[in-house]
Amino acid sequence: MADDLENIRQKRLEQLQQQQAAQQQMAPGDMQAAMQQEQARAEMDAKKQALLRQILTPEARERMTTLKMSRKEMVEQLESQLITLAQNGRIQSKIDDEKLKQLLVQLQPPKREPTIKRM
Repeated sequence: MADDLENIRQKRLEQLQQQQAAQQQMAPGDMQAAMQQEQARAEMDAKKQALLRQILTPEARERMTTLKMSRKEMVEQLESQLITLAQNGRIQSKIDDEKLKQLLVQLQPPKREPTIKRM
């Protein structure tokens, strides 16, 4: 068992060394562009979160965070819709948890009930 653990550690160390070597071989311009891209993405995310804090109550934000773990695509779609509505001035008051639940129900595709026909 100790040998297995040592083998796993050795393989992981080799992987990390290969990744580090690949990063060092990257051209300085490419690395700078990647860093700028990451910084721009982080800045956009911070702006999005700030806007969501303005239009959602703490309970609604908590629900969105919890739901993001299981339904990331649906939450991202809802966030983009809410941001668009807020930027167009179509949201007059903060969205509370109950209103958010209603919006989530509207976004869910209709469920199909299986029917069993006996002959």
